[in-house]
Amino acid sequence: MSLNLKSDERHFVVKLAETEDELRAAQRLRYRVFVEELGASGPTVDHDRQLETDDFDAIYDHLLLIDNRCDHDAPERVAGVYRLLHSDVARANGGFYSASEFDLSVLERSERVLLELGRSCVGREYRGGMAMYLLWNALADYVIGHKVEVMFGVASYHGCDAGAIAQSLSFLHQNHLAPPDSRVRARTPNRQEMALIPPRQIEQKLAMSQTPALINAYLRLGGCVGDGAFIDYNFNTIDVCLMMDTERMSLRHKQAYTRRSEARS
Repeated sequence: MSLNLKSDERHFVVKLAETEDELRAAQRLRYRVFVEELGASGPTVDHDRQLETDDFDAIYDHLLLIDNRCDHDAPERVAGVYRLLHSDVARANGGFYSASEFDLSVLERSERVLLELGRSCVGREYRGGMAMYLLWNALADYVIGHKVEVMFGVASYHGCDAGAIAQSLSFLHQNHLAPPDSRVRARTPNRQEMALIPPRQIEQKLAMSQTPALINAYLRLGGCVGDGAFIDYNFNTIDVCLMMDTERMSLRHKQAYTRRSEARS
């Protein structure tokens, strides 16, 4: 993947992982973010090797943002990651990761070209800069190249207290619920209802302040959410399923999503 970067960003490279070492570097970043920072635990956590990994890693594409200023073996060299699973690969290998939390049958029956996004994170020292923008530019190239029609994936709130994010969950349910033909449903027994506050009591400013930046970004691009959230006690998160139908995106949203770095050079 080739990005036309400004001079102060040319130390970054965005690529798909090609080697076991590159995959391990992505898993080490996930460990630092999800385990050390956010308190994840459970069977995907390998404390001895400081990796966050699962059986799905073997079939996913792993999009990496690499900082070439770092030594080749430095753990900080991989600055950001995204995990991508095309529907053709999922159907040949037992399905999607998100299916453990959400009933995806409405998407799977559509026979549209799907792309599951997941495990996205950026190292602490790269937040607030261009890291996520560069990953999104490369993701846009991937989506276009693979003719993806629907992107979806789990996005998370830190912590398992739904009351602390009641405004946000209620706002999403009231204003950004997916249309019926793509409305996945959170599975029991960890299902968390999202309509926790009556519509008239929802305060949009407070709701948006409770909503993670990544979720807000997808909403601005025309994303929508499934019915219900899922409490992931191992990861210490409350998860919503975000979906983005590339055909239903407005022209403004498409231009924002597919804009290339050339526009800034």
